[in-house]
Amino acid sequence: MKKPELLAPAGNMESLKVAIEAGADAIYLGGYMFGARSFAGNFSNDEIKEAVIYAHLYGVKIYVTVNTLIYEDEVETFMSYVDFLYRASVDAVIIQDLGMLDLVRQTFPLLEVHASTQMHLHNLEGVKLVEELGIKRAVLARETDIDLVKEIKKSTNIEIEIFVHGALCISYSGQCLMSSLIGGRSGNRGSCAGSCRQKYDLIANGKKVNKDSYLLSTKDLNTLDYLGDLIDIGVESFKIEGRMKRPEYVYTVVKLYRKAIDQYCQSKKIEIKEAEILELKKIFNREFTKGFLFHEEEKNFMNPKRPNHIGIPIGKVIECKKGFVTINLYSRLQNGDGIRILGEEDSGTIVTKIITQKRQVKEVEKGIAKIPYKETVKVGSTVLKTTDKKQLDEINFSLSKKARKVSISLELELKCHQKPLLKLFDGKNEVVVIGEKNVEQALTTPISKERIQEQILKFGDSIYQVNDTTLKVDDTIFIPIKELNELRRKATLKLNELRTYHYSYQKCKYHRNVPNFPVEKRKTVSINEYFQYKIVEKGNWDIIYVEKEELFNMVKSDSRVIKKIPRVLHHISLENQLSLVGELGTFYFYPHVFTDWSFNVTNSYTAAFLFSNGAKLVTLSYELDENRMKLLISNYKNRYRAHPNFEVIIYGKEEVMISKFHLLKYFNVENGYLKDRFGNLYTIEENKDFMKIYNYKPRNMKGHYYQYGINSLRYQFVNEKESEMTNIIDEF
Repeated sequence: MKKPELLAPAGNMESLKVAIEAGADAIYLGGYMFGARSFAGNFSNDEIKEAVIYAHLYGVKIYVTVNTLIYEDEVETFMSYVDFLYRASVDAVIIQDLGMLDLVRQTFPLLEVHASTQMHLHNLEGVKLVEELGIKRAVLARETDIDLVKEIKKSTNIEIEIFVHGALCISYSGQCLMSSLIGGRSGNRGSCAGSCRQKYDLIANGKKVNKDSYLLSTKDLNTLDYLGDLIDIGVESFKIEGRMKRPEYVYTVVKLYRKAIDQYCQSKKIEIKEAEILELKKIFNREFTKGFLFHEEEKNFMNPKRPNHIGIPIGKVIECKKGFVTINLYSRLQNGDGIRILGEEDSGTIVTKIITQKRQVKEVEKGIAKIPYKETVKVGSTVLKTTDKKQLDEINFSLSKKARKVSISLELELKCHQKPLLKLFDGKNEVVVIGEKNVEQALTTPISKERIQEQILKFGDSIYQVNDTTLKVDDTIFIPIKELNELRRKATLKLNELRTYHYSYQKCKYHRNVPNFPVEKRKTVSINEYFQYKIVEKGNWDIIYVEKEELFNMVKSDSRVIKKIPRVLHHISLENQLSLVGELGTFYFYPHVFTDWSFNVTNSYTAAFLFSNGAKLVTLSYELDENRMKLLISNYKNRYRAHPNFEVIIYGKEEVMISKFHLLKYFNVENGYLKDRFGNLYTIEENKDFMKIYNYKPRNMKGHYYQYGINSLRYQFVNEKESEMTNIIDEF
């Protein structure tokens, strides 16, 4: 049984060090540029160098996230940064952008690349594509279930990485534009505003149907009880989410998953105590779910009550007056703890004073206690502990010991009239150090073997721990203690050098052959209903896109109709006709394709990759403005000496989210709208496989697109009525 890698998050150097202390095999982190968590602390270039050296000393790998979409004017900076990371000997880079993945693979063929979960790899065919591109590892979408993971493992040789713990996105990663298009902060650019953690109502038949307000807020993933299944099928890496979490969180989670993995690999059992799960809840939880990975029921997937850390319940309010709240505690409370009291609007405080039985105390195990509290709260309100000072103190005490060591074997040879020899071996690297002076015959009192062993094993605060010692020492010899110390010092430095390895550097030229398309001025339309087809049927449309299977079968006799394939397909069946595809699996598997906006084409390299691999038309990303489109097209033409066949969506309600969760089904209603706190209404559309949420307002992008090289302009109709459609078509 191969033990999987335990991959831990680090938002700063402190988190990196505690993750290593807790038992991580690898760390993923981001720099100041191009990482999908721009609000984490992140690492400067000098800190990345330091992190690589520190981690490699412990035998821990470093993966750096460069997993945002890259705009045309950023490519040079992006590649310079990747070049720096390569020279710094990071173990891999994690990439989302398809064009940058292609550019990096061609330019730096020896640099290990991992395909980010942002690439939306959720089916076998998509994984096969990145495997053929030479990608070492695929980070699967969190929605991929265990049965499909098994199939992918059996059918490919690429390494597979799975998220096993932490925050979940309700949308497929890389496919959510809600924060970008509504709030101007792109999740694909590392600046997600957390739109799914905001308040919403579900409106069905003109009425609000929900009681709780956080309708898109998921519970946190926790797979401790199911790790054995993933180990048995050979998943190579278990990933913990949390680059924006505090170091104590990283330590607690990594340590517990380290224990679970080691237990299963030793005994095929995982035995986690209730007290350990309680510690996990105290450090951070939104309640736990086993996720779609392990077929979680949708009713257990969400936490619509609260989007933040809920801690653990510790008591009930029995009185609130004169700036104090009195609590009936059934769990421990001490000064320095953080609490939250639940109500219509939650409130909280850090405990600074506790009064029980008319005495001021520092802590109380249970019973009646009174604490200062500024807010007015209702009697009967639940009190949660969200920060446990004792827990944090214990974690920091454990960390102060620095218990993680690198096991080595040591062999010392001291032969009379020969130079001393010391060997250190860490299981992979061996160093040999020979002293400068010969070992002498003792004239008076010889040095004992016990004294020699005691001295040579003094590794002090170094990372090394000697588990196997061999002494080949003559009797009646003498060697100065300082020479033994010097032998050990030199051997340690040499071993450090070997452990802080460097990768071979190779840089090659990038090249792509692309077809030269004719310059055209086309008009296309996407429709959702049969009455919409009847409106556009007689119009001057070059292409009519249809996604719904039933509608497609009704209108496919029209030669202009092209089937739009859903961008979520966990199992793919072949379509031989020309199709509009929205994800990598169908792009790889289908022989005749256009590519949709969901390929996130934001630079000319991505477009060139798609065209050179068979795409007959490429739709540009929603996240490009007109100036960025112009630059992309200009650079494309100059580099490849060819005209591209680009399409731009100029009108339509954008799909801001696609999810495996079904909100309408959850509330047992057939149709409805999501209503935000500003009163905006978002159309919801569901089928058996996924839910789409559309922007509350339509995209309205007038411009001179044909003039600078766009071939095709698309109108996208969702639920517009006949009069709306007619007015929109006439307006444009």
